[in-house]
Amino acid sequence: MADKKYSKKHEWVELDGDIATIGITKHATEQLGDIVFTEVPDAGKAFEAGGEAAVVESVKAASDVYSPISGEVTENNQAIVSDPSLVNQDPEGNGWFFKVKVTNADQINELMTKDEYDKFLTESA
Repeated sequence: MADKKYSKKHEWVELDGDIATIGITKHATEQLGDIVFTEVPDAGKAFEAGGEAAVVESVKAASDVYSPISGEVTENNQAIVSDPSLVNQDPEGNGWFFKVKVTNADQINELMTKDEYDKFLTESA
């Protein structure tokens, strides 16, 4: 598995060949609080980078989850639909939202590394 890359909207992407796994960051879950509902995109749905792809709701707020990379959904995580608290428990692991077959792999280079993301969080606090 490749290193994770991060968006300014607090999504992460992990690229494995031409399949990208996408979820929200630990920081995002901390801002949201206890997650009570998730909606994931159906397989076959295509997104452009930055497109609204999923929904996450917590006791505090509802938020869209954006696809940081263009592609077509190959799989969604029904486990987080059945048990949204999985996103709080393991946001950058088992709490992933969906996987896409990437249509423009170069877009991964526009995202931040973990160190860049941590710096972004510090600067925007």
